[in-house]
Amino acid sequence: MSRSFSLPVLFSLSLFALGACSDAKPPETAAKPATLETDQQRMGYGLGVSVGRQFRGDGLQVDADALVRGVREGFSSDTLSMTEEEIGAAMQQLQEGHAERMKAEQEDIATRNKAEADAFLAKNGAEEGVVTTASGLQYKIITAADGAKPSAEDTVKVHYRGTLLDGTEFDSSYKRGEPVTFPVGGVIPGWVEALQLMPVGSKWNLYIPADLAYGPGGAGGQIGPNAMLTFEVELLAIEPPQAKDGE
Repeated sequence: MSRSFSLPVLFSLSLFALGACSDAKPPETAAKPATLETDQQRMGYGLGVSVGRQFRGDGLQVDADALVRGVREGFSSDTLSMTEEEIGAAMQQLQEGHAERMKAEQEDIATRNKAEADAFLAKNGAEEGVVTTASGLQYKIITAADGAKPSAEDTVKVHYRGTLLDGTEFDSSYKRGEPVTFPVGGVIPGWVEALQLMPVGSKWNLYIPADLAYGPGGAGGQIGPNAMLTFEVELLAIEPPQAKDGE
C-alpha cells in the first residue's frame, strides 16, 4: 500500500515544464494569462494541478513558488539558483522524508488493523458454531460433509470468496466463474490449516488473523498491514496425484 512518487512525479514535472513553458517568454517579462485559452496553457495548468494534488496527498511539504521557479529554470535556463550538489541533497532529503512518513503511516495502519482484528476475533469466537483452533484460526461450518480430508501434500479444487474485515471483497473465484486448483501447502498458513480440517464437499467460513495471512507486510493494494481476512471456502475435490515423468 505504499505509495511511490519519484518517477511519476519527476515525469509529470517534466511534462508540466513543457506545457507551461514551451511558448513562454523569459520569466521576468512573461505576462500571466487572464484565461487558459491555448492547449499549452490548459495542459500546463492541468499537469500543475495534478502534481500539486499528488504532493498534497503524499504529505510533501514544498514551497509552490520555488517549485515553479525550479521548473522554469530547469526548462529554459542553464543558470540555476542552486548547485547540482545542493539539488541532489534536497532531493535526497525529500525522498527520505517521504519514506519516513510512509513508514509511520503504515505502522499506524498496522496498529489500528490489529486492534480491530483482535476485538472482532474475541467477539466472534464466542458466537455459536464458531471454532477457534490453537493457532488462532477461527472457522464456522456452513455446509457439513463426510468426504476425505486433504493433506498438506495434496492438490485441491475450491471455490472461495475473500473479504476484509469491513466487508470489502478483494478476490472471488465465484465472480471469475470457475474454481481454482492449487497445492494445499502453497497458500497462506490459515488456509493450509483449514483445508486439512475440511472434508470434501463442505463449505466453511474462515476468519484468519494477520499472523496466519499476510502479516505486517500486507499484500497488493487492498490487503493492508496486519489485516485479518475472512473467506467463504467450498472444498470441491482433492485432485489425483500427477504422474511423474518416466512413471
